[in-house]
Amino acid sequence: MKQKSFFLVPALPFRLDLTAWTLRRRPDNLVDRWDGQAYRRVLSLADETVEVIVRQIAPPRAPKLKVVVRCESLPDRPKDEIAPILRRLLGLDVDLEAFNCFSARHEPLNTLARRFEGMRPPRFTSIFEALVNAFACQQLTLTVGIQLLNRLAREYGSQFDPHNDVAYAFPRPRDLVKASETSLRRLGFSRHKGRAIIELASAILDGGLDLESLQNLPDDVAVNRLQTLRGVGRWTAEYALLRGFGRLHVFPGDDVGGRNNLKKWLGVKTPLDFDSTARLLEKWNGFGGLIYFHLLLARLEEAGYLEESSRRKPAAIVP
Repeated sequence: MKQKSFFLVPALPFRLDLTAWTLRRRPDNLVDRWDGQAYRRVLSLADETVEVIVRQIAPPRAPKLKVVVRCESLPDRPKDEIAPILRRLLGLDVDLEAFNCFSARHEPLNTLARRFEGMRPPRFTSIFEALVNAFACQQLTLTVGIQLLNRLAREYGSQFDPHNDVAYAFPRPRDLVKASETSLRRLGFSRHKGRAIIELASAILDGGLDLESLQNLPDDVAVNRLQTLRGVGRWTAEYALLRGFGRLHVFPGDDVGGRNNLKKWLGVKTPLDFDSTARLLEKWNGFGGLIYFHLLLARLEEAGYLEESSRRKPAAIVP
C-alpha cells in the first residue's frame, strides 16, 4: 500500500469534527467516517480507488489539515485531483464572515452560532450524490435512510480493502446504471425509488443530463428543472440546492426533521408547514441553510454523538 500526503488550509475558524458530523449525520455512516480524530472517505477517481484520511493539525483559529492518500497505485500528483473534492466536501473555502457578523447581532442565532463555531457547511461530491441521498431518505427517518445508503455503498460502491478492513466509496452513475429495480428492492428501496436512481444514473451516463450545469440557475428555475426528474419533488430539489449546490440560504421547508428542530429552537408551540417555516426564517436574512446545519448539530449533540468532540479542546487536536 502506497501513500502520499499534502496539506490544506481552510478558511478560519475551522473545526474538522463539527464539519465531519454535519456531513455524516449518523455514527453508522459507512461512506463518511469519523473516528474522533480523522475524517476518512474512499473516493473513486478516474483511474483508481483511493482512501483519504484528513486530520486537523492546528487549532480552529489558525487551521491546517494534513491529508494522507492511500492506494495501491497512486496518481503522480494526488493533490491536484483530490484537493478540489475535499474543499467541496468539507466547505473549506466557504466565507462565513457575513453570517458571523449578522449572527453576532441577533439572538438566539448568536448563541447557536457560537456553540458550533468552526463548522463549515459541507457539500456532497456531486449533485448526483445529493439526489441519491435524498431519494434514500424520502418519507423515512434519517437513521433508516443512512442504512439504505450503507447497503447501496456495500453493493455498488468501489471497495478499498487494506488488510481486510473494507471501506466503500459512494456509488457513481456508472456503478448504479447496472443495478436493477429488483436488486435495489432487496436493499430496501421502494420500486419507485429504485427506478428513480437507475433512470438518473442512465440519463447522466447517456450525456443527456448535466446536473452540474444547473449550478448558476436561480433557485426557482433550478427547482423546476430538478422536478422534471423522476422521484424529485420540492423537498428533494431543495435538499439538493443546499447539500449539492451549496446554496446556504436554502432551508428545505418540507424537511420534517428540520422543521421540528426549528420549532424546538424557537419555542414555537404550533406545528410548522412549508409556508410557516418560510415566514419564521424571513428575519434571518437569507441564512436558512446555515441555520439548518447548526440545528442538525444541536440535535446530534443532544443525542450524544458529539460528546467526544465537544470535550476536546482545540489544542488537543493531534496530527
